[in-house]
Amino acid sequence: MELVKTIQEVRVAVKAWKKQGLTVGFVPTMGYLHEGHRSLMDAAAAQNDKVVVSIFVNPMQFGPTEDLEQYPRDLEQDRNLCEAAGAALIFHPEPEEMYGKNFCSFVDMTGLTEGLCGKSRPVHFRGVCTVVTKLLHIVQPDRAYFGQKDAQQLAVVRRMVEDLNMDVTIVGCPIIREADGLAKSSRNTYLSSEERQAALVLSRALKAGKEKLEQGVREAEPILAVIRETIRQEPMAKIDYVELVDAETLQPIDRVERDALAALAVFIGKTRLIDNFIFTI
Repeated sequence: MELVKTIQEVRVAVKAWKKQGLTVGFVPTMGYLHEGHRSLMDAAAAQNDKVVVSIFVNPMQFGPTEDLEQYPRDLEQDRNLCEAAGAALIFHPEPEEMYGKNFCSFVDMTGLTEGLCGKSRPVHFRGVCTVVTKLLHIVQPDRAYFGQKDAQQLAVVRRMVEDLNMDVTIVGCPIIREADGLAKSSRNTYLSSEERQAALVLSRALKAGKEKLEQGVREAEPILAVIRETIRQEPMAKIDYVELVDAETLQPIDRVERDALAALAVFIGKTRLIDNFIFTI
């Protein structure tokens, strides 16, 4: 496995593979990798001849008061996980490599980015769309893999690829959870032992909402109410949002008549965590 830091090195490697008729799978990450990322690499390795993993903490998707400097990093641990998963190449650029001097071109979107996480993180998705577009142009993969935990990001990337006629297949992969139900996240490392226990309220609340749907409830309000009430029972939890939206458009719904996404963001102490589930009709 190779680790490279420049766009040119990635392009040389990928062009050589494609000359041999090999397919390329791509897993974009911000590093501090865990079993959720490993599941994306496993899917990529199963469906492609070569796997590229990017490790880049993208400054463009962090707001001025967010945790860019504190975001966890451990390149050696990341290398070991990528090698164990069978990755062929890690792309680990510096910000200056991705955003050169006087950089002033951006990829933005309306609609899908305005609700959910976009409400409280107004610059986030412009940063996501810009960096993912750049990475897809650099790597030129056949398939790119994103986790369902970031459901809005997955929907945004899918729409962007469709709207801009990008020649890549976006593959969504299931949420990977700890044994007790907590969705795996690099930010879980911020949690104290007490906060880690309190964070279980996210999956517990979603389970309560899902049970309502499975019982035949289709009106949004009672489903949202049971999710909110479950979260409010945890003193360390502060709700950012709890939403029930159309799984494709991400627009809020009053009644579940098509596939729906139940999504939430909750602060446990100072750490903002997200989780969701999709209810399929």
